[in-house]
Amino acid sequence: MDTSLIARSLELVAERGDPVPHVYARLFAQHPQMEKLFVRDTSGGVRGNMLTEALSAMLEFAGGDRYGGNLMRAEIVNHENLGVPREVFAVFYTTIRDTFAELLGAAWTNDIDAAWRDLLVRIDAALAR
Repeated sequence: MDTSLIARSLELVAERGDPVPHVYARLFAQHPQMEKLFVRDTSGGVRGNMLTEALSAMLEFAGGDRYGGNLMRAEIVNHENLGVPREVFAVFYTTIRDTFAELLGAAWTNDIDAAWRDLLVRIDAALAR
């Protein structure tokens, strides 16, 4: 897997503005029960922080997995305690990828898509452990 393509896709998304509202709009459309968990996040700051943390863990995982996989598995438990079903947590990275692909349009290349597909397979395997 080419982690530079993952990083490049994040740079391209950042150039297009804040992806947080788009990621969470997709998440809430797919899992409406999750929106109520953010009722007190009126500024979007919690969502922004959560996306930042998810992307940081993902990049660390992609770059060698010294702690990213363990962090993601620990966060599954933390999020279950907050009312997030395990299966919803597990699809969050797919939600991110799909949102980013939509935001980038033609800039989302086959190579970027392949890198993300490979990464998501690895994340799914790590979360299943």
